Amino acid sequence: MDDFPIKIADFLESIAARIRLLTVERLAGWARWTAIGVVVAILGLLMAIFTVVAVFRLLSELITVEGAYGLFGALFVIIGIVLWSKRLPKAEEQELVEQREQ
Repeated sequence: MDDFPIKIADFLESIAARIRLLTVERLAGWARWTAIGVVVAILGLLMAIFTVVAVFRLLSELITVEGAYGLFGALFVIIGIVLWSKRLPKAEEQELVEQREQ
């Protein structure tokens, strides 16, 4: 009976440790991976921007600056046309498409 307070204290401490393991440590892991993801996304965006600038400068040395602008403009227009054709139609347009198919 003398060790009853010690058993209660150990039991409460084990419950607190389990709750901390299930809440705080999981949240800390998610926060860590979120921060790493944000840093990787920012570095990837910077790498993409620097790559585009480097390719543009290389093209402006090989051809004129106006030609590089024209080439990049044409490339972005083509990419835009492809992406526009892949978009999902609006609900009204989709109904019209369904009516035409019947």
